[in-house]
Amino acid sequence: MMFVNAFVGRKERPSAPDLAGALGAASALWDDLVAGLEREIGIDAREWKAYSIKAGWALRLLRGKRAIVYLSPGKDGFLASFALGDKAISAARRAGFPARVVKLIDGAKRYQEGTAVRMEVRTPGDAGIVLRLAAIKRDH
Repeated sequence: MMFVNAFVGRKERPSAPDLAGALGAASALWDDLVAGLEREIGIDAREWKAYSIKAGWALRLLRGKRAIVYLSPGKDGFLASFALGDKAISAARRAGFPARVVKLIDGAKRYQEGTAVRMEVRTPGDAGIVLRLAAIKRDH
């Protein structure tokens, strides 16, 4: 099943009740992950972005002026997106992630700004992987 952003077609940024309603059962997981990113990675700014009405809205989480991860809400889950540089990709490959995560990294498309690693988050285990990838991004 392909991920669909919950706020495709929407012109205004989602409110907290809109977000909770869209995430459903994953709302607490979203809140816990964002709190963990602030606490463990040093995320100090949040910014809602919609690059096009067709793409929907994503929460951009920053450390200083550097974007660490984008979280895109969907139905009962969300998508975590990273733009990882070569050093971060190399570190992620050595990090001992499960085979499915290594496959995501190896299959990710490379762009000028980095390799676009995208992962659906539906479980606490998925959120833990996102925290680890965020630490790699922060450090590289």
